[in-house]
Amino acid sequence: MAKTDLFESPDYYLIDELLTDEHKLIRQTVREWVKKEVSPIIEDYAQRAEFPKHLLKGLAELGAFGPTIPEEYGGAGLDYMAYGIMMQEIERGDSGIRSTASVQGSLVMYPIYAYGSEEQKKKYLPKLAAGELIGCFGLTEPDHGSNPGGMVTNFKDAGDNYLLNGAKMWISNAPFADIAIVWAKDEQGKIHGLIVERGMEGFTTPETHGKWSLRASATGELVFDNVKVPKENLLPNVSGIKGPLGCLNQARYGIAWGALGAAMDCYDAALRYAKERVQFDKPIAGFQLQQKKLAEMITEITKGQLLVWRLATLKNENRATPAQISMAKRNSVETALNIAREARQILGGMGITGDYPIMRHMMNLESVITYEGTHDIHLLITGMDVTGIDAFK
Repeated sequence: MAKTDLFESPDYYLIDELLTDEHKLIRQTVREWVKKEVSPIIEDYAQRAEFPKHLLKGLAELGAFGPTIPEEYGGAGLDYMAYGIMMQEIERGDSGIRSTASVQGSLVMYPIYAYGSEEQKKKYLPKLAAGELIGCFGLTEPDHGSNPGGMVTNFKDAGDNYLLNGAKMWISNAPFADIAIVWAKDEQGKIHGLIVERGMEGFTTPETHGKWSLRASATGELVFDNVKVPKENLLPNVSGIKGPLGCLNQARYGIAWGALGAAMDCYDAALRYAKERVQFDKPIAGFQLQQKKLAEMITEITKGQLLVWRLATLKNENRATPAQISMAKRNSVETALNIAREARQILGGMGITGDYPIMRHMMNLESVITYEGTHDIHLLITGMDVTGIDAFK
């Protein structure tokens, strides 16, 4: 049964006053779309472990695919504050839907825009922005996750084309993607990006089943068995690990905003429930332990809101460092996961049902805290930044 979305966004420190009218209009537009198109159906799709592909058209129409890409290439030409706000609202609906938008914009369109040739930009970006093409990003391998530089996927010069071999896993959008941005080593061991298209012989995308997290998202593998990739499909303007890490910075920035959206949804559901649920002759919101939970939730959300607002300001000025983005990603996801768990406690047994969004958010966040750099890896990135000492080796 379709549910009515009653979400009201918390703004304890009046942070809306720091946003422009355009930013607030963008937020309202995306929020209304989520309330109308995502919230009523997402629990059903999550229960069935199915991705709601019909939402792709709406995401494209919102400008959620590559919102910061210039208009000349089909993007919305928006700033990073707008991008963050959009991801916050979409993940408030569901992390899996935000993942699809993040992958398309930050991990597929961004590398083509930043590292691609003019021909590649004109060929792919407008269709990706319009949702006519859907992409995925191949970096993680079965044996190389937090250490992507150890990848074994490779390509060799075969005269007219490159011959690509290897495998990637945990790839969002893989089962239905039209193109994949694949990171692989050349014969000298240097990492490059390749645009691999569905239909190329030897390229398969088996779907990953049995997930308890991101159930409304399509996840799969990328398998390359002597795939012939045209030489013009190599991204010419980057080499080395800095290529994929530059993309991850874009995606992590979006997650920093997005995870707070999930946190807000859990807080909003818990606050409303606590005011309505009566035990011992009064609403449970009147009991000290429940007020403690709610007070801590809104405090952490407010701190997170201020953190990502400042990060967006720095990003717009091209001053945000990878380490600053890393800190915000880790903080937002940890905050959201803690809030989801506390909200589940407030709702008691109802918290585990699909009548409320909390358990779905909690399960989704168990993936978000791992992908685009795990919680522990982001701690080490901050540690290395403040000490100057690399703890990875």
